[in-house]
Amino acid sequence: MNKIPMTAAGYDKLTEEIKHLKSVERPANIKALEEARAHGDLSENAEYHAAKDKQSFIEGRVLELESTISRADIIDVTKLSGDAVTFGAIVTVIDEETEKESRYQIVGDFEADVKNGKVSVSSPIARALIGKGAGDSVEVSTPGGGRAYEIVKVEFS
Repeated sequence: MNKIPMTAAGYDKLTEEIKHLKSVERPANIKALEEARAHGDLSENAEYHAAKDKQSFIEGRVLELESTISRADIIDVTKLSGDAVTFGAIVTVIDEETEKESRYQIVGDFEADVKNGKVSVSSPIARALIGKGAGDSVEVSTPGGGRAYEIVKVEFS
């Protein structure tokens, strides 16, 4: 079984999602199913079918999250250090074409959130950055074409 690298914060987020699904979403869905059954004929009952679809989603997501958590390899990023980009590093880069500065933290696949500056370790930009250090330039293939970035700073927190 392959281990899935993730930060402690990512692990906590997944366990909170499981708790929410089990303690809030699942009971609400059971109640919705009971109410829909009370309306009679299930074959033409849209509420019942919608509740069954939601139940399927909830159960599938719980299974997916439990599988992910069981294979989690939690990496304490507060104990990491160095000059090279690795998992957990916070990297400041400058787009060599636009001069726009960006900050990214390299995190696990399940905790990636580009809007909040968290990129998956398996993303093209993370793969290009890993192993490099401040002052290095990297070429990243993106859907909009190749982009060149200069690494300004590598930090761990």
